[in-house]
Amino acid sequence: MTKKRERPTDLREACIQEALAIIDAEGVEELSLREVARRLGVSHQAPYKHFPSRDHILAEIVARAFASFARYLNEQPHSEDPHADLLAMSSAYLRYAREHPLQYRLMFGTPLPNTEAHPHMMAQARHAFSLLCEALRRRSAPGKGTEDSAASDAAVLLDALFIWSALHGLSGISSGCTLQELGMPPDVIDKAPPHMLERIGSALGDPGTPPKRA
Repeated sequence: MTKKRERPTDLREACIQEALAIIDAEGVEELSLREVARRLGVSHQAPYKHFPSRDHILAEIVARAFASFARYLNEQPHSEDPHADLLAMSSAYLRYAREHPLQYRLMFGTPLPNTEAHPHMMAQARHAFSLLCEALRRRSAPGKGTEDSAASDAAVLLDALFIWSALHGLSGISSGCTLQELGMPPDVIDKAPPHMLERIGSALGDPGTPPKRA
């Protein structure tokens, strides 16, 4: 006889962890509060005490992923060289994507719930992007034309989008088997992250000394 599963002491947290397991194993399309309840061995209505809908639990999961991502970027050490710090943050982005594929997929490869209905979901996403923008501002030489602040802010945003898009592209293509199927030699694949960081540095006008490995 199968032993009955004990009711979780923290049902809200148990729901979140079970939802993550469903997404990881079967994809976000299979996530439902009914399935979460079934796996936890609780009534179908139990998860609704904490999450009014599937979108509410998904929004919480995505918010946590962005918080983890922002925290990881924020924990990178700072030095007296803003350019090196920017490249180190870019390297950290690539490492996070490689070490936390589920969270990365949730942030950048999942159809998100309505952001107006779940405003907290993107708060840490904005924080993560602001860290990149601040790193770009730090590397700007003092007294370098601050007369037009609007134009300066726009330039920072454009550079930040350029960096994030490049890193996202490499992270995305590296997560599958496409590169190997294209016949890319392993040493070329290994050199791709530091090569990209070097190119980002060159594009920003200061090649610097990028990290050897991401």
